[in-house]
Amino acid sequence: MTTIHDTGFSKLVKIMDELREGCPWDRKQTIHTLSHLTIEETYELTDAILEEDFDAIKGELGDILLHLVFYAKIASEQNKFNINDVIDAICKKLIDRHPHIYGDVKVDNEEDVKQNWEKLKLKEGKKSVLEGVPKGLPALIKAQRLQDKVSGIGFDWENAGQVIEKVKEEIEEFEEESKADNQDQMEAEFGDILFSLVNYARYKNINPESALERTNKKFMKRFMYIEDEINKEKKKLSEMSLEEMDIYWEKAKNQQQN
Repeated sequence: MTTIHDTGFSKLVKIMDELREGCPWDRKQTIHTLSHLTIEETYELTDAILEEDFDAIKGELGDILLHLVFYAKIASEQNKFNINDVIDAICKKLIDRHPHIYGDVKVDNEEDVKQNWEKLKLKEGKKSVLEGVPKGLPALIKAQRLQDKVSGIGFDWENAGQVIEKVKEEIEEFEEESKADNQDQMEAEFGDILFSLVNYARYKNINPESALERTNKKFMKRFMYIEDEINKEKKKLSEMSLEEMDIYWEKAKNQQQN
């Protein structure tokens, strides 16, 4: 067992000990009551990253770090593990998973590293390369992680051109089911379109979740601009035609671009 030497981290661990002993709210928490809060903090960190707000990123990282220490504290009370065990385990994993740094394995690029990573995980006893993909992930992120995983063992397209052709093929299949008005098959084919688009994004080094959230934020800003402009003119959005709204939408686009 190693001793934590970093003053800042030691201070956080000490505060956690004190809160767990003296604060009624902190004392009441369990790994289950904390889990949804941890997810919320992770999304808040993602928002800060998308905005490139480094002050906010610093704050959200602190919140997540607190949660990690909190889980370890609860586990130590149940004689399961402590924060040092967590740190030791991740250090060992990083060393074991990077034989090209801490061993004699040679790699030429990032793809070699990813393939070695997945092969090592299988050697560690995992039955499937997909075992590490959490079941509760949002579907878009899960699709990306599934594709990353299988790509790591060579199950992949040869180039981006093949992937975009697959996207077009899936759109055609969706259109066929749409003509037949088959709701169940339309949903299935639409899922195939999204899955293929996520794959294409991967080939273009685009994070689909970040890309979609970027568009969400852009849409929100434009629509809220429309609402503000209409309110200034004492008009009601609900009483306007789509053509009238579109004029304000174009103004919002121009205002955002400028």
